[in-house]
Amino acid sequence: MKRMDELQARRRALLAQCESQRIELAYRIAQLRPGRQMANWTRRAPLTAANHPLAWLAGLAGIFLMLRPRRLMSWLTWTTGAVSLASRATTLLRLLSQVRDFRTGFKAGADSVSK
Repeated sequence: MKRMDELQARRRALLAQCESQRIELAYRIAQLRPGRQMANWTRRAPLTAANHPLAWLAGLAGIFLMLRPRRLMSWLTWTTGAVSLASRATTLLRLLSQVRDFRTGFKAGADSVSK
């Protein structure tokens, strides 16, 4: 009988171990499901998006696109033209600044030579 009791105890221990592993596997599979991941993301997303200005701009652009797509397309062409002009203006200002610095350095060198 002693051997039978040992086997029964071992069987109960193995069943308990199998049950704990089954629970752990069920938990891990639940973590991999898209619904669970989406739920986790929706808890995190408002905190990160609320603090980011590009998220607000993207949201407003999406709403604007849904309400008035034709007007958005005309604004888009106007915006690309304005960005192009702004980039050209900054390039021109940078070039003028470099020329001014070059002239200032050249005048300073000429003044030290004449003295």
